[in-house]
Amino acid sequence: MATIEFVGVTKRFPGASQAAVDTVNLTVPDGSLCMLLGTSGSGKTTLLRMVNRLIEPTSGEIRIDGSPNTAQDQIALRRSIGYVIQQVGLFPHMTIAENVRVVPSIEGKSKQEVDPRVDELLSLVGLEPKEYRNRYPRQLSGGQQQRVGLARALAADPALLLMDEPFGALDAITRERLQDELRRIQRDVHKTIIFVTHDVQEALKLGDQLVVMSDGHIIQAGPPTELLLHPATPFVARLLGADNVVSLYEHVPVSTVMEPPNGYADGMRIAASAPVLQALVQLVQTNQPALAVEENGTVVGQITQASIYRQLRTPIETAQAATAKA
Repeated sequence: MATIEFVGVTKRFPGASQAAVDTVNLTVPDGSLCMLLGTSGSGKTTLLRMVNRLIEPTSGEIRIDGSPNTAQDQIALRRSIGYVIQQVGLFPHMTIAENVRVVPSIEGKSKQEVDPRVDELLSLVGLEPKEYRNRYPRQLSGGQQQRVGLARALAADPALLLMDEPFGALDAITRERLQDELRRIQRDVHKTIIFVTHDVQEALKLGDQLVVMSDGHIIQAGPPTELLLHPATPFVARLLGADNVVSLYEHVPVSTVMEPPNGYADGMRIAASAPVLQALVQLVQTNQPALAVEENGTVVGQITQASIYRQLRTPIETAQAATAKA
């Protein structure tokens, strides 16, 4: 895993009236999935591409595990970082297996040495090796090609993975499946991932850390729940839908609104990480006064309709007032 630090990072393109990225300070903890979210032109892709030096900053420094990324040769740096983009860029004349083992082959590893890793990665991204390893990109759907692109990015076992709107060109169903696949893979391999998106639901679904950008600046950064419940500005509230009751219920975990057990430790249970909406539906369907909240097999609290309303009323009213004034 890798910790990424942006220290006073600015990028100003020649002739531009303002900086594309302006004095960004940000730490991405190792093993976390950081979502860079913002409207077009907010600077999120520019910030991402400065990590592997596809773009060089005008000023400031980017550190990987404490060392400036400029301390390493550009080519060596890029080989050590996984990179997945919307246009997958598979080599059409190569089989799927050959595409996946490109980087290890460049580093001098033999086919015999790499092939087990290729099969492992194809399985990891949900493609049966026997069925897909000898196919060519033209024989795959867009979603399958995107899976191969992810496998290729993981082939050299990078500590850091950069993803630039990788699912943006896919249909909604395929996109959701790949989001679920990425969440599963991240639970297994625990990479540090920086992921650019303009899709709010994608950011809320995938991110451990959410970074909202506008006009080259970071407006707010933190866990998704924190930004939903305590948006720093009306722009953040509008962007995330913090004034939308259903959206808030979909993405805020039960642990945020639970209260002490009060005798419901042996009652019907729900996971602390489950969304509040799931708890509310379960309460209504079962007509239970409360659900016991469970974490790692232990009851840590309870949730009621009253506790949901009590805990979320103020954040919702505050966000609605802020967006109404904006």
